[in-house]
Amino acid sequence: MKTWAVAAMAAGASMILAGCATGTGDARAKIETPAGCDDVTVHIYFEPESAEVTEEGRAVLSQAASQAKACKIDRVKVLGLADAVGAPGANMELSKQRVASVTTALVANGLPAAEFDLAAAGQTGAVTQDGEARPLRRRADVTLELSAP
Repeated sequence: MKTWAVAAMAAGASMILAGCATGTGDARAKIETPAGCDDVTVHIYFEPESAEVTEEGRAVLSQAASQAKACKIDRVKVLGLADAVGAPGANMELSKQRVASVTTALVANGLPAAEFDLAAAGQTGAVTQDGEARPLRRRADVTLELSAP
């Protein structure tokens, strides 16, 4: 009896797998997104009170730009942030400078022409409701919105 049950399960599994293999390759190709054209998000960190992209930051931006070259770049979003140290106006200006530095570095890395959405948040959100400073706010968040060419 056990032999019959095992044979029946094996036959059923074979029929199920055979049914999966009978589709056309064309239909599958139409619904798959080419590998590597998913959106890319990176975070570029800065030294305190600096808008200069570090060597590590340039390497991250270079890798992101390289990954995007085979794709259509629909939009590039860059958001500059600052920590809560210093005056709010100065932090907003620093955030804007960080956005400009990151954008310049992306273009220098050969990023193809795209629509850029640039924003600076300054120190907005740098402190929790309890008054604690949020760490790692000295950064720019970069998102490359990609699609298949």
